[in-house]
Amino acid sequence: MRENRRKDERFQLRIPVRWDGMTGWHEARLEDISLGGCFVDTAGRVELKQVISLDILLPSGTWLPRKGEVTSYQPGIGFGIAFLSLTQDEVEVLKNLILGNS
Repeated sequence: MRENRRKDERFQLRIPVRWDGMTGWHEARLEDISLGGCFVDTAGRVELKQVISLDILLPSGTWLPRKGEVTSYQPGIGFGIAFLSLTQDEVEVLKNLILGNS
């Protein structure tokens, strides 16, 4: 059995995102999220350890910009990222997003 490396509980949350990587901007869908990272459902290509910009569409209609490092990649399916340097305000926004949609 594989060991779970995640320290934060993941929540299924399917909302629009857009991300910028080595091939430009892409529209995609967030599949699940935690305070530590998320999985992005996309056919776009990434490289492991690549840092990407990710904008998450909030229920208010505004975008929450985030930076993250790619931790897993499944070609044609999507990728997982670990969020980089969250401020306390950003943690609160993510908590509200998760709790408001779970």
